[in-house]
Amino acid sequence: MQGAIQAIRSRGNVLRSAVLQHVRILNPAIQPAIFSRSDSATSAKLEEHGFESTKVSDIMKSKGKSADGSWLWCTTEDSVYDAVKSMTQHNVGALVVVKPGEEKSIAGIITERDYLRKIIVQGRSSKSTKVGDIMTEENKLITVTPDTKVLQAMQLMTDNRIRHIPVIDNRGMIGMVSIGDVVSAVVREHREELNRLNAFIQGGY
Repeated sequence: MQGAIQAIRSRGNVLRSAVLQHVRILNPAIQPAIFSRSDSATSAKLEEHGFESTKVSDIMKSKGKSADGSWLWCTTEDSVYDAVKSMTQHNVGALVVVKPGEEKSIAGIITERDYLRKIIVQGRSSKSTKVGDIMTEENKLITVTPDTKVLQAMQLMTDNRIRHIPVIDNRGMIGMVSIGDVVSAVVREHREELNRLNAFIQGGY
């Protein structure tokens, strides 16, 4: 994943350089004018809309409230079996954990990986084990804000080897994104940037 992140960044720089080189070759007579425009307004426009400027909030908007998983939760007192059953029914890989009666206060997070590593591998009973016994506690959670750049979120998830990350603002948790969401957003924005660069080369800007 580290290599993928670096490749994405470097590919974007290469593409921008290629555009400017293309302009130099096609229009040598008007090079000063092109450079002043390309190095300022046009480059700024490409950067503004590029995948490096995409934020976590953009992912959440594209997913929609009903699909981001933030409305799904369990309590520390629920059984692991019930938590995993809920994940399966709603096709998500993680649940927010709250304390009983405190739905707005995050106590932690439980994921499919927690179930595999702490229940299945250790031979424990999912029906007699409480979520609070195997969850990742709130003070150990890795979180992002809506303004976090998507590439930064990907880096955080890669560095910490996690696949789900809660989105927090000053009101508390407002959503959840997965590594799949992040990768999809980067790929989508990368494809759109290619289209923008192609349009620029053909005179669309």
